[in-house]
Amino acid sequence: MRKFLVLLLLLVLLGPLGIDLYLPTIPDIAKDLGSSESVIQSTIALFILVLGVGQLVSGPLVDRYGRKPVAIAGIIIYIIGALVAISATTSTVFIVSRLLQGIAVCCTSVVAFSCVRDRMNGTAAARAFGFLNGTLNIVPALAPLLGGLLAEAWGWRAPFWFLALYAILILILVIRFLPETRPASLQSVKKIQLKNYIRIISSHHFLIFALVNAGTMGMALTYVSLAPSVLMGDAKLSPLAFSIVFGINGFWIMFVSYIANYFIHKIGRPTCLLIGSSMMALGSLGLLLGFMLLPIDVQNHWLVYMLPVICACSGLAFMMGTATSYALEPFGNEAGTASALVGFVQMAGGATLGLLAISLPISPKLSLALVMLMGCIFGLIARKTSLGLAVTVQK
Repeated sequence: MRKFLVLLLLLVLLGPLGIDLYLPTIPDIAKDLGSSESVIQSTIALFILVLGVGQLVSGPLVDRYGRKPVAIAGIIIYIIGALVAISATTSTVFIVSRLLQGIAVCCTSVVAFSCVRDRMNGTAAARAFGFLNGTLNIVPALAPLLGGLLAEAWGWRAPFWFLALYAILILILVIRFLPETRPASLQSVKKIQLKNYIRIISSHHFLIFALVNAGTMGMALTYVSLAPSVLMGDAKLSPLAFSIVFGINGFWIMFVSYIANYFIHKIGRPTCLLIGSSMMALGSLGLLLGFMLLPIDVQNHWLVYMLPVICACSGLAFMMGTATSYALEPFGNEAGTASALVGFVQMAGGATLGLLAISLPISPKLSLALVMLMGCIFGLIARKTSLGLAVTVQK
């Protein structure tokens, strides 16, 4: 099972690597392709949008055709997308490459989370989801640095050569080692039915736990979007210092995720939701008190911003895997479709919260504090629901 999870992790890494590896090269890409930086930057949002919406299509495909065939198809599209980026001579061609890789990650992400649901349930599934989500945080910590080093040595196309070679390696491993985990009951599925989406997303149980992931994703996106202006603008950190602080937080989330996975079977999933919600609340309170009570020169210190952020990110580590396991639990025979909807709610809901927070005419710290508070509220509602489920099971 450990080897199985490591293979799924390598598959899931295609997504964050596709987003974070080329971030330092955006100015060079824009200059070489004769485009503006804003156009190249927009490909990040485009990638995330395609990833969120595309899962609504890839989910039923995973249930209809099986986990392994869709994973192989997704990786092949990913490789093609990387090769298109390498050969791009205009911004239009580069945008097409990002579209292709976004479509590819729709497939690989749904396959990975569906495989977990096929093989595990309850606490075991929560620990597996927590392992995948927690380990992914090493990517934003290290990928920009790796992408910058590759670009410095061989130009902006080098990170995409890395993505292509990495995807080829994963393709070989998937073909050789990934088992087909689709339940036998799904082998009779002949067509994609919209009513399945409507039925699942209309489930009170599903929506409550999926919204927890939307809240945590909204907090993460708001933090990532506003951190440069707060840390390099207000706190006057250099780009290198910013990268170090940003990376340390990524490693911290990964560490706390492993701690959460270790204790989850001892303290239970409802307690994990309570711990996560409490940490979100403390993070929100810390930002608010720092903004309202401290003098300007003190509140602009980077630690005054990062300590509440680290606290809230610790809450994220306790909440995401737990909420995902609860959301997918009733849908063992439709794990692909349900996993796709979890991803859609997480991405679309998180992006909506993040964009609303960023657009508010208030301080960035207050915006982030509000999103943390929303994440706390979603988590507390989910915990109350989980306690009710536990009582029902006991009866």
